Amino acid sequence: MRRREFLTALGGIALSWPIEAHAKKPKTPRVGYLFSFTEREGQPLWDACRQGLRELGYIEGRNIVLEPRWAEGRHEQLPALANDLVGRNVNVIVAAATPASLAAKAASNTIPIVIVAVGEPVKTGLVASLARPGGNVTGLSLLTLDLSGKRLELLKEFLHNVSRVAILLNPDNPISAIFFGETQDAAQRLGIKLERLEARRPTDVDDAFSRAANERVEALVVFDDPVLWSFRVQIVAQAAMHKIPTIYGYKEFVDSGGLMSYGPDRPDQYRRTATFVDKLLKGAKPADLPVEQPTKFSLFINSKAAKALGIELPQTLLLRADEVIE
Repeated sequence: MRRREFLTALGGIALSWPIEAHAKKPKTPRVGYLFSFTEREGQPLWDACRQGLRELGYIEGRNIVLEPRWAEGRHEQLPALANDLVGRNVNVIVAAATPASLAAKAASNTIPIVIVAVGEPVKTGLVASLARPGGNVTGLSLLTLDLSGKRLELLKEFLHNVSRVAILLNPDNPISAIFFGETQDAAQRLGIKLERLEARRPTDVDDAFSRAANERVEALVVFDDPVLWSFRVQIVAQAAMHKIPTIYGYKEFVDSGGLMSYGPDRPDQYRRTATFVDKLLKGAKPADLPVEQPTKFSLFINSKAAKALGIELPQTLLLRADEVIE
């Protein structure tokens, strides 16, 4: 080969190196997050998601891109938000609560989806079974349906002769109908009559409590729902104003002045979504990852709220409480 031809060929190879190196550089993974609640109210749970990723070595903006979407308490916006994430070719979608999870699944049957804070993923059709999810969905279940009877039992311990209990639910959440049926079964066993109250918007909350007062409801259960969770300050205030002892599924209600809550640790569940995201980004298939179930359920009691209601806290409950807030 002549010298000029040799140098030309060598230069061509050299010029190709950066192009080939760039082509082989791994693409930064992109993870979408779909939330039903408002961004302001959901910030602690969003922080828990990112904390879990940091613990596994993912640094936002450096080796992972995060795409949060907030429905701001309006479930009708979830399908469009889910489709937007699909259009951005995210590698994984994390969907919080049942409405967002159903919207994500409807938007894609190929992108891996990690569900979190879902009451009954099997009965709502998100997965085939907890052990073998099948399809493109896996994640964490709250198992709230199994807690229906326990929450009514706790109310009965507080109020020995309680016989009329209202249920506050969001009818737009598909899990509510299943949840209410399970609670009715528990109520019949305990000799309790249930009243159904609905709330989609803040104005509905005020109307629901006015009706509860008119119906002389003795206690209230607030179903697990992201929209109702966003209204927790208003709900707690209404319960206090109408002097209705209320049990919730989330500790944040008790922190806001509510009487008591019983359920799994939600921030920890959101933090653990990172474990599923990590496995999926490394090639695991959602169908092969069992849906994780909570193993610890916590009871939180607000003694100040009990005093305001004129309720003497049973010693048995105080001893079992994970925390008594003064």
